[in-house]
Amino acid sequence: MTIDKTGAETKVRLDGDRFTISIDGKTVGSAYFAHRDGTRVFYHTEVESEYEGRGLATILVGEALEATRNAGMRIVATCGVVAGYVEKHPELSCAVDPPTAEIRAWLAGN
Repeated sequence: MTIDKTGAETKVRLDGDRFTISIDGKTVGSAYFAHRDGTRVFYHTEVESEYEGRGLATILVGEALEATRNAGMRIVATCGVVAGYVEKHPELSCAVDPPTAEIRAWLAGN
């Protein structure tokens, strides 16, 4: 578990096609992805508005990307939140592929 900016304990878990973050058992945010050719393409991240400003998106994305890397999968960030995290954490560069036009078209078709 990780602690947010207010001192609340958080829990991040894989739930189908997304990673979720919860506080006191309540899911308050998600990072959605799709699988493609050994990659996890992250395309949307959200945190409930009443929980914004607590660092939850950063915790969620950080743990989701670490779990993806530990699973031996490549990361593609088409979501701005995930792309911003990757930019600030160059240690992830060895596991990240750029979003191509082909991947964006594939996502649009799904």
